[in-house]
Amino acid sequence: MSHGQHGSDTIRFGPESTGHSRRFALWAPGVEALTLKLAPSEGASCSSHAMHDDGEGWFSVDAECTPGARYLFQLPDGRELPDPASRAQDDDVFGASVVIDHATYQWQNTEWHGRPWTETVILEVHAGVLGGFSGVRRYLPQWAALGITAIELMPVNAVPGTRNWGYDGVLPFAVESSYGTPDDFKALIDEAHGLGLMVFLDVVYNHFGPDGNVWPAFAPSFFTGRDTPWGNAIDFDNPNVGTFFIENALMWVNDYRLDGLRFDAVHAIDNDGFLNTLSEKLQAAVGERRHLHLMLENERNNASLLDSAYTAQWNDDVHNVLHHLLTGEQEGYYSEYAHAPTEKLARALASGFVFQGHKTNDGTPRGESSGHLAPTAFINFLQNHDQIGNRALGERLITLTDDQALHAATVLLLLTPMIPMLFMGEECGARQPFLFFTDHRGELADAVREGRRAEFAAFSAFDSKTARNAIPDPNEPDTFAASFPYGQPDENWAARYKTLLSLRHQHIMPYLADCRFGEARVLGDGAVVANWHLAGGRQLTVAVNLGRDAVEFSLTRAGLLYQTGDVGESGALSPNSCTVWLEHTS
Repeated sequence: MSHGQHGSDTIRFGPESTGHSRRFALWAPGVEALTLKLAPSEGASCSSHAMHDDGEGWFSVDAECTPGARYLFQLPDGRELPDPASRAQDDDVFGASVVIDHATYQWQNTEWHGRPWTETVILEVHAGVLGGFSGVRRYLPQWAALGITAIELMPVNAVPGTRNWGYDGVLPFAVESSYGTPDDFKALIDEAHGLGLMVFLDVVYNHFGPDGNVWPAFAPSFFTGRDTPWGNAIDFDNPNVGTFFIENALMWVNDYRLDGLRFDAVHAIDNDGFLNTLSEKLQAAVGERRHLHLMLENERNNASLLDSAYTAQWNDDVHNVLHHLLTGEQEGYYSEYAHAPTEKLARALASGFVFQGHKTNDGTPRGESSGHLAPTAFINFLQNHDQIGNRALGERLITLTDDQALHAATVLLLLTPMIPMLFMGEECGARQPFLFFTDHRGELADAVREGRRAEFAAFSAFDSKTARNAIPDPNEPDTFAASFPYGQPDENWAARYKTLLSLRHQHIMPYLADCRFGEARVLGDGAVVANWHLAGGRQLTVAVNLGRDAVEFSLTRAGLLYQTGDVGESGALSPNSCTVWLEHTS
């Protein structure tokens, strides 16, 4: 067996078909020998197969079996562990891995090649809360009818237990069995494509969860020994480590036909060489006929990664400054946006990021200049799983600010050139919380509960033990159940979103292919006017006022696209209002 560098086609993690048999391969430089324990078909008795030492830490063996076979790797000390590259699990992440055959699924929408990025309107979704893959499918028609063009699933890889956000994953190649089978996931993607919906997936390559990670037993050198907020840092300088994650990304794109991937917290990966290689391999795999969109979460605001390697980045800067303006909150990371927030909003609307080399509160420069990028390189949002679920009580923005202010901010989100993202339930005015939930066991469950409550001790609302004890226990089933968003939809909010998305589809989307940033200026506290140059000589202008007072501004009816709030006789921009114009300038 030959071995290569990052992304080499000669390395293959997980079972690989060799005709009537499978080749089981594993990189395990931390052990002297490995044995494959295999039940060659469902219900068959288990047999042992000594694996060959192929050198450089690799072991492999060929064994006859069919899809449905269960297997484990046995270490010299007798421990039997699942395959780190398992494509499916018999039950939980601690049980046997299952051999599957991706080629057996019969795709219905074989002519689907995706949609251009400029047509993207994202709805972030948690599959488990909606009842697994089949549950998500029930909502696809109504999302498509509303004007959503892409659903982005929070991670669906295998996690301990049955209730988890997905970021505690330890087997990144296996779909979470409580959501459904690999074919169930393909059926969801297939149906979405038939409705014109792209499907994106959030993948986590910066850490493993705290329970069930088998890599330390097989390959201690998978990690650097450096501590991170999520445990031992992963060694992306190791070519086998890089290839493991590149093969994972290729599996989602090739075997599941996903339209895009969002890479979680790449600032914790801190290896642009790996990130660039990852992008190159994925883009080469899909060719020119197929649209593939690669998105980042990156606190470093590395605009250079968006020049060609990645399509867009989640723009936390815009969320954070808008959240402060809407709620007045300034604790935690909102403190970075509490000083001169209107100027920060204007900078983001004029050139992408707020922090483009600007100093943070501790004097550290953050970010890179981003004004040269297209506005569509930025994914803007008012809410996402983090910004709701990482609150102690999981409150949605609709419960934290008034209706008029949220309406104005929603217009700013949906009728500007940046790519908008909503969080499930937001599109129909849901007020149910989205809470942090897990399904850990024993001491770990206690540690997660108490750790979460300790995390909020520095916040004024939770400075007493009584207040902290009211924070929901992540491991309680009721915490998970309370996060279902579609119990009581608000028809007024649903109608607003439908109107705004219709305007976006008709008047903005068709002209984003050659869109450029324009200018933005401050009108007053919380009030900004900004413009963008669209294709075909069009100029889009938005004036928004999230402050307490009306501001002087010359409003015009010419080219008016949408307006909220009252306009006085003087033409002043009233508080909690937003007005949008689209004009032909040439």
